Amino acid sequence: MWRMCLLLLTAVTVQAQNIQPLDAELTGYAYPYPVQFFHFSSQQQPLRMAYMDLRPARPNGKTVLLLHGKNFCGAYWDSTAAALADKGFRVVMPDQVGFGKSTKPAHYQYSFQQLAQNTRALLDSLGIRKTAVLGHSMGGMLATRFALMYPAMTEKLILENPIGLEDWKTVVPYQQVDQWYKGELAQDYEKIKKYQLDNYYAGQWTPAYDKWAQLLAGWTRHPDYPRVAWNNALTYDMIFTQPVCYEFQHVLVPTLLIIGQRDRTALGKASAPDSVKSKLGNYPVLGRKAAAQIKNAKLVELDNVGHLPHVEAFSRFMEPLQGFLQ
Repeated sequence: MWRMCLLLLTAVTVQAQNIQPLDAELTGYAYPYPVQFFHFSSQQQPLRMAYMDLRPARPNGKTVLLLHGKNFCGAYWDSTAAALADKGFRVVMPDQVGFGKSTKPAHYQYSFQQLAQNTRALLDSLGIRKTAVLGHSMGGMLATRFALMYPAMTEKLILENPIGLEDWKTVVPYQQVDQWYKGELAQDYEKIKKYQLDNYYAGQWTPAYDKWAQLLAGWTRHPDYPRVAWNNALTYDMIFTQPVCYEFQHVLVPTLLIIGQRDRTALGKASAPDSVKSKLGNYPVLGRKAAAQIKNAKLVELDNVGHLPHVEAFSRFMEPLQGFLQ
């Protein structure tokens, strides 16, 4: 056991040493499909959203919008987008402002309404009038807000282990943006991997997972990182203070929830009182509750799968997704 621990520590150290610094907009980081930029003005400043627009060889006339989670960017939809395009779907994968290759503004009032408006403006620029909307984690919160604001544009809604299914601020002490920022500045590869290992993959790590931890760690090694960390802090505050769970009854579009049952993600859980900590992020319960609140909702529960079904259990994720989209 001692030798195994030593080997694991050595492997982690080698991986950390091989991480290349990445600037705020991931200039040197290759995405799986060609990246384009949507230039627009918001809150009295010029911004740009990076996005991938994957066109199928044999179009079926339908579009799917993929919205990334908090600790990710559009690149992690690589396999999902390829499978959807193979079925004839046009697939649009934006990086939201503050994420991935998009602008990291020094000052921005983040809200899901603002991000939904930014995304709508991108789709308008592409001439897309109707789309299915798939959101993972934080992207599930944004997808829900988008469907509430633009129901005529949203053909179908798919929520993959969305966060915001419970209101953390009612039981978790509020953390100021400066506190989030301090925590982000202390991040490194080892901490990022440990968080993902414990919270996403139940202690089971494979090489396929490492590129997403290395991407985040690459930022921490670049002089731009304070700007990235500040935007991370602002978006944490947005997530914590803007739950969508109170508005599920107003979602009118056909909805599919794909919920990995092992997931226990909850923002601020570490600072929650012991009496409620173990109750937070109970996705088997939260998924069923959300499905009961949303009209026309279908729930798919994936046993022994965590927070990232499309990464951890791709085939099991794609089967209900493709069936729902047809």
